[in-house]
Amino acid sequence: MGKKGIIYKILENHLVEGNLIAGETIGIKIDQTLTQDALGTMAYLEFEALGVDEVKTLSVSYVDHNTLQDGFENADDHKYLQDVANKYGIYYSKAGNGICHQVHVERFARPGQTLVGSDSHTPTSGGVGMFAMGVGGMDVAASMAGNTFYLTCPKVINIQLKGKLPMWCSAKDVVLKVLSILTTKGNVGTALEYTGDGVQYLSVPERATITNMGAEMGVTTSVFPSDEITKQFLEAQERGADWVEVVADEDAVYDETITIDLSQLQPLVACPHSPDNVKTVAEIAGMPVDQSLVGSCTNSSYRDLMVVANMLKNQKINPNVSFGVAPGSRQVLSMISNNGALADIVMSGARILESTCGFCVGCGQAPRTEGVSLRTNNRNYEGRSGTKSANVYLVSAETAVASALTGVITDPSTLPFDKEPIEMPHRFAIDDSMIIAPTKDKNATIFRGPNIGEPPANTALPKSFEAKVAIKVGDKITTDHIMPAGPYLKYRSNIKKYSNYVFYHMNENFHDQCLANTAEGTFNVIVAHESYGQGSSREHAALCPMYLGVKAVIAKSIERIHGDNLINFGIMSLYYDDEALYTAIEENDVLVFDDVWAGLETGTVKVINKTKNVEYALQANLTERQKDMILAGGKLNYLKEKNNEGL
Repeated sequence: MGKKGIIYKILENHLVEGNLIAGETIGIKIDQTLTQDALGTMAYLEFEALGVDEVKTLSVSYVDHNTLQDGFENADDHKYLQDVANKYGIYYSKAGNGICHQVHVERFARPGQTLVGSDSHTPTSGGVGMFAMGVGGMDVAASMAGNTFYLTCPKVINIQLKGKLPMWCSAKDVVLKVLSILTTKGNVGTALEYTGDGVQYLSVPERATITNMGAEMGVTTSVFPSDEITKQFLEAQERGADWVEVVADEDAVYDETITIDLSQLQPLVACPHSPDNVKTVAEIAGMPVDQSLVGSCTNSSYRDLMVVANMLKNQKINPNVSFGVAPGSRQVLSMISNNGALADIVMSGARILESTCGFCVGCGQAPRTEGVSLRTNNRNYEGRSGTKSANVYLVSAETAVASALTGVITDPSTLPFDKEPIEMPHRFAIDDSMIIAPTKDKNATIFRGPNIGEPPANTALPKSFEAKVAIKVGDKITTDHIMPAGPYLKYRSNIKKYSNYVFYHMNENFHDQCLANTAEGTFNVIVAHESYGQGSSREHAALCPMYLGVKAVIAKSIERIHGDNLINFGIMSLYYDDEALYTAIEENDVLVFDDVWAGLETGTVKVINKTKNVEYALQANLTERQKDMILAGGKLNYLKEKNNEGL
């Protein structure tokens, strides 16, 4: 494709199979993997099921989601994770060491390498010039076992940054601007590559904020160059030897270019209930605020916390606002403790929260009924905060603090004082004592609490079967809609229990209806419209429906990670173009799948709606490998069959 950009250079260096042509399937070698505890437990259970002696990648297991340990389940899972890590050669980052993406950028991410993680915000490491992707846990398990990772070679959009940000704008405003252009849907098979003279003015933490929220657009990944700024950051982390230059060729060819003049940006906000519902802060200024929170993997770096501390020095939080700050890592907390910044934050009236995901995933800090909550995290889906009636606004650290001081949504540029510039440190505080290196003791015993079960086995896809439409949903259904997080996350290792909560906030009887259908010998189908499966990479949104007998999702479009997860667990992704089909099909309609094997082979699955006496021609856009996985009943069965064949 002529001159290459950063993304195609990295892919070329890792290419195992296929051609670097946008839209074609390619196989690449994976260098690193990461997991977090909410999704990692199942990933390691799946890894164990593959029967491999040790990981073939540099792998890190982080505990950052369920750290409150409400009940025995979370503590049991953490012990299991540490034992598995020790036995199979995985680094283990203990609870309290920090959020996986923040710590990975600090201590493990390497320019020019590939990374897959069981969390949709894994592209955060693209801030150091890494090709990093969020995937399902089964894909992480397969990569750890040394299997080639397959993906659709992405088309690449060049986001060309020009100029320099105004005083009160930050990286969060940059990515919100991109979200306002690309939105949260329609970007499957696309990757973003940031270039332009504006890049030189962005530190690595700022770049990581931008690549982090590429996940909200549904893109494969987002990547910045690895340049002198990257080198300085890695040297300050005492990892200078990890640096390599990774920059685009001059006149590199892209599929599309979007130019953003940073100097023209204003402070922005994503209004409820979608990250692409973007307005200027000035447009909604004056709205009373109940809660303001700084943290999450998007905005919890040393740079962000120093912004907060400088703004709060000799200031007091408005008495009507609950203001909380969660440093992204132990390193960040240590540094602001030592330089006095933490004292400035505490003296303002802020609450200091643990260095975890916490409020971002609905684990604590739920707002009041119908409350207005400003947050620096990446998602504001309805109910994700833990309070369904709350209105969550996504903002920069600057806007979060400004609003906490005034008690109303406030454009920080209107504050009566200047913003102090933040200098990146020449040396970060290095203490890896909470990252436990593995002994690789093959005889080590792995603790398994009563909440931990085996990955549920699926059966091969029947040639013909009947299924009922168990639920019909609309546009932009997120994996939070399908598998709610918050207090239910502690059941992630117990699929039988967790499956009780599939679509719980949309139809609390979904679980019982599915089991009643399967008891009658009928499978289940989910019908959706556009952009089904947005958001988190949690594979439980496919795994639990599989456990309940779901054999197909019929939709107009499905997001990348969720689509892969459906295939991984033997669920067909079937597509329609005809709006009349979506309008006419109803819950409890009985669908007849006759000779579905032949349909998968041709790419057109014919389905008879027995209730409506009408036939549908649904598209199955699968590669040969994906067809084999569906027929086998999922990726685990498929890989076991390949191993049994000696491949």
